[in-house]
Amino acid sequence: MKNAEIEKILKLLKKEYPNAKCSLNFSTPFEIMVAVMLSAQCTDERVNKVTANFFPKYHTPEDFVQMPLEHIENLIHSCGFYKNKAKNLKLASQKIINDFAGKIPNTMEELMSIPGVGRKSANVIMLEAFNNPQGIAVDTHVKRLSNRIGFSNKKDPEKIEQDLLKQIPKKYYYDANHVLIFHGRKVCKAQHPNCKQCCIKNLCKNYLNY
Repeated sequence: MKNAEIEKILKLLKKEYPNAKCSLNFSTPFEIMVAVMLSAQCTDERVNKVTANFFPKYHTPEDFVQMPLEHIENLIHSCGFYKNKAKNLKLASQKIINDFAGKIPNTMEELMSIPGVGRKSANVIMLEAFNNPQGIAVDTHVKRLSNRIGFSNKKDPEKIEQDLLKQIPKKYYYDANHVLIFHGRKVCKAQHPNCKQCCIKNLCKNYLNY
């Protein structure tokens, strides 16, 4: 896809979703890390309901290190995969205290050294906590749109991200992270994409080849 087409797509999506932003609720870098870890295989809406119940009381690495694992499991149970997520939250909190003086690090490499934080999560944390996007967080929506629009024909999220980074100028990273997700949720849905209402359909490979 030509650079001019990519730029036009992002501008049209930004115009369509001028207020697109992260839908996870958080107040600190640690809270967004917790929310992102809980969001795996879970809706942001559910995560927000769960974190609203415990963030007022438990919102630091020290809080999670001091809590029994079973208590963390009970707090996050409805987010799914709660045993693994609870274990990672406790290990992550311990590492943040031991290796980063209790503060969330602000580099991709350091973030990805934290248990439970992969590249997608690190991308979100860099974007939302530090306003310093280093890439594109490829969730299910971004993966689907990338394949449909024609940004990438890969299936692996990290390979899709590499294709995106080759095509999308860095100045658009911030907006791209948000508008692609919004478009996937509202219009370009998995089962029934609403192509008639799509603002970028005339630039979409899937629509043009339909």
